Amino acid sequence: MRRLLAAVALLAVPSVALAAGPAPAAPTKLLPGSSTLPPAVGSDDPKADVAYGAYQRGYYVTAFREATKRLERAKTDAAAMTLLGELYNQGLGVRQDPAKAAEWYRLAANLGDPHAAAILGIMAIEGRGMAKDPAAGRAWLEKAAAKGEAAASYNLALILLATGNPDDLTRAGGLLRRAADQELAAAQHALGILYLKGRGVPKDTARAAQLFRRAADNGDVAAQVEFSILLFNGEGVPRDEARAARYFRHAAGRGNAVAQNRIARLYAAGRGVPKNLVEAAAWDMAAAAQGLSDAWLTQALAGLTPDERARAERLAADRMTP
Repeated sequence: MRRLLAAVALLAVPSVALAAGPAPAAPTKLLPGSSTLPPAVGSDDPKADVAYGAYQRGYYVTAFREATKRLERAKTDAAAMTLLGELYNQGLGVRQDPAKAAEWYRLAANLGDPHAAAILGIMAIEGRGMAKDPAAGRAWLEKAAAKGEAAASYNLALILLATGNPDDLTRAGGLLRRAADQELAAAQHALGILYLKGRGVPKDTARAAQLFRRAADNGDVAAQVEFSILLFNGEGVPRDEARAARYFRHAAGRGNAVAQNRIARLYAAGRGVPKNLVEAAAWDMAAAAQGLSDAWLTQALAGLTPDERARAERLAADRMTP
């Protein structure tokens, strides 16, 4: 069975500050699930995973039924157990029941399924569906990471980073590298931070920029901000204000307050984009609505006419609408 949706990250790796304006906040990341196209229900392919195909297409009752049928035929089908755990964990096709989800994950993990072990580890650490047990949670993460499971490698690395121990930092770098090589965007971003700061790995701004770009192109909004900063400042990558503005604009459109603030500054100054005070004001308003104010922008936009401010307010309202 293909890789299931993974668990919530334990803690965020600190971000870096731009030279001007407030520092980016460290985001909480969700580890992504599979992006591959699953087989359709009723596929003629004898190797097709119909249960998981139904899950990926949103046919959760069918997924539950197919996974249950598989377990009736094979009592040790760990992949089917993991799928049932996921359905109970999210309340898809069945009533949400974290305790029952944990039972299925545990059965699958004891049969060697690394994905189940990775999720079970997070549940034990958080006390979801079971009593909180950080030691047991870490043990499950260790088992999954030993099998190369990307989400477990990433989360275990975050635990190690929190200790500040040099040996733990070095090991965290290796775990993040393993997850990053599997194109886990959160791990690419975290590893980029380590290279940027020289924590657990040699300081290497160019390597950090490469990792931020990969994470950004894999959809990590925080990495889009980090890569934009390096692009704008020409650190570790050739200076390119127009390209930086594109990445800032993309992250701003996805609701990142820091990116909204930065693209507002670029529009106000005419750096990387044509100067446009209405656009600057609209993005500044969007950032301010999330608690990120900027005295420099307030002064730069003080001369807007009532009509220009009204247009900016309309644009901001559109951008803040889910």
